[in-house]
Amino acid sequence: MSRTLIHLKSLCIALTTIWLVGCSSTPSQEGASGDPKDPLETINRPIWTFNWEYADKYVLKPASEAYVTNVNEDFRAGVYNMALNLNEPSAVINNLLQGKFSDAAKSTGRFLLNSTIGLLGFFDPASDFGWGRKHEEFGEVLGSYGVGDGPYLMLPGMGPSSVRDEVGDFVDRYYWPMAVIDFWPNLVRIGIIALEQRSQLKDQEQMLENSADTYEFVKNAYFQNMKFKVYDGNPPIEESEDDEDFEAFMDELDTIE
Repeated sequence: MSRTLIHLKSLCIALTTIWLVGCSSTPSQEGASGDPKDPLETINRPIWTFNWEYADKYVLKPASEAYVTNVNEDFRAGVYNMALNLNEPSAVINNLLQGKFSDAAKSTGRFLLNSTIGLLGFFDPASDFGWGRKHEEFGEVLGSYGVGDGPYLMLPGMGPSSVRDEVGDFVDRYYWPMAVIDFWPNLVRIGIIALEQRSQLKDQEQMLENSADTYEFVKNAYFQNMKFKVYDGNPPIEESEDDEDFEAFMDELDTIE
């Protein structure tokens, strides 16, 4: 068995164990709010405070503002397109795994056209053919087959996630070309995406600040966003006292690639 498969098997076993422990927790083991999706709330909340009050406030937000202010907009758009273009092969496979053959064909066309005529994805001629970007992650594949989110996770310096999302991200990293990209080029790619997406969240900051509990707001928005993705924009309707705020927030998130 290759080292890659050993690592994948070990991670899956570890994450599955965490998932089962979280799902089988008693009420006393659940988070302070009693949310069964968030059995690790006592750990997640301090990490959220660190992310929002320190990492974002003093590092990510200023860096994003400096990036937007000092880098040419067309160049920014180009390198952002290049970073996202590398996700297209994984989108092809993940669409095929869900039986979305039309979307898989579009992702294939996008990657081939943008990687050649579009100069490695700097330009996006595929959009002129009506082949809009629609990224599919392996976590969405799992969700489409009925696999639950698992316990909510707040990752230091990265933000909200879940066991299913982390398993999906791990698998996505082993698709070509992500599997052959070295550490530093991939770090630059991740940095470009983070700076660009942080700048696009600027309009949602006030909505977040006005929420009664920023931690709960972000958690609920995260789960709604995941459900939105799994159901391709048509999730089952559920009642929520914060429906209007979440709906507005999700509309904004939907515009972010």
